Amino acid sequence: MNFLDRFFNISGRGSNLQTEVAAGLTTFMTMSYILVVHPSFMANGAGMDRMACVVSMALVCGAVTLFMGLYANLPFALATGMGGNAFFAFTLVKDGIVTWQVGMGMVFLSGVVFVLLTVLGIREVIVKLMPRSIKLAIGAAVGIFIAQLGLKSAGILVVDKAMRFGDLHSAGTLLSVIGLFIVTAFMSFRVRGALLWSIVLTSIIGIPMGITKLPAAWVAMPVSLEPLFLKLDVLGALHWQYIPFMFTFFVGDFFSTLGTVLGVGAKAGLLDENGDLPDIGKPFLVDAIGTVVGSIFGLTTVTTFVESAAGVEEGGKTGMTAIVTALCFFAMLLFVPLISCVPSQATAPVLIIIGLMMMPAVQGINFKDFTESFPAFMTILMTAYLGLANGISSGILCYTAAKVLSGRGRELHWGTYLLCVPLIAYFLNL
Repeated sequence: MNFLDRFFNISGRGSNLQTEVAAGLTTFMTMSYILVVHPSFMANGAGMDRMACVVSMALVCGAVTLFMGLYANLPFALATGMGGNAFFAFTLVKDGIVTWQVGMGMVFLSGVVFVLLTVLGIREVIVKLMPRSIKLAIGAAVGIFIAQLGLKSAGILVVDKAMRFGDLHSAGTLLSVIGLFIVTAFMSFRVRGALLWSIVLTSIIGIPMGITKLPAAWVAMPVSLEPLFLKLDVLGALHWQYIPFMFTFFVGDFFSTLGTVLGVGAKAGLLDENGDLPDIGKPFLVDAIGTVVGSIFGLTTVTTFVESAAGVEEGGKTGMTAIVTALCFFAMLLFVPLISCVPSQATAPVLIIIGLMMMPAVQGINFKDFTESFPAFMTILMTAYLGLANGISSGILCYTAAKVLSGRGRELHWGTYLLCVPLIAYFLNL
């Protein structure tokens, strides 16, 4: 006990071991829905092996979160970012732009760039490169994208020749509607682990409805990772037309981590008098390495999860919280069959709620300044109808055009002009 206290400086940060353990369990309960949602995305959108995805998720996310606890001594947990996995599965792969192997090559390359920028200490340049309004709009745009996926998975929204209401009399759609009421009730009463418990309860209700198919065994040894391990195609990803897609992975990882680290760090009382997190390079490096390693195991961009705030609210302040969360991920390796039987109709309502949770980002947009609000609006609008890559690319180009045409071109960072070159080329080749 004394060794743990000294190693993690638990007492020094105003916590204790019991609190750290409880915080770690809380963080896992809050974010464990990712073990169901991510494999569902990869299986339904990218055609990847669902059970292998579950094993990969539990193994890699557990290892990277453990690394965060031991190396950075911070109460942050990591997993594949929501939005990045949806973009990968349903925009890149399902729409036929690339194979999932090439897509993993893109994730790998974006992760390598992330590591290099972290080691070289030039991330400040990237922060200046992206207009603030676009950064904020990306969060809301991803939220709409995820919510739309939820509506489609639920069968509430059908897109063929046109958008239309689905068949509300079908058993699958009915189950999703029931699940939506369940997660709404849990969220309204602030039930801890509301997303996970709603998935569990909806799946149980789906058994007599014939939607949820029970596995032959509840517990089993982990399946082989052979369908995913080292299947990424890095050479195939080395094409200039893929730059906007890789930029999407990079931006999502970069700004999600930045916002989570500072926001959750503030709740934990870890920021200094200037509002900065001491040794912020450590969580950034863990995050970047996680993306590189994750792509090797068939995972999309690994990022620091904002759900870490749940553990911090329970009193977690050190890396011990992260280690407990990591151990929970490892334990789930034995329950892959149970996780894999969860139907998409049970996760669909959660996707809709996740979309809602990402919308508050628009509050920071200056809607009184047209040169700020219009590009942000275009980012969200284009994402909703044409996908995330087109949305972000359109937003950056609109932002640049609005500033230049209004005579405020000097407000732009020089790198923004440079970035517009490949984005223009991208649209010309659509």
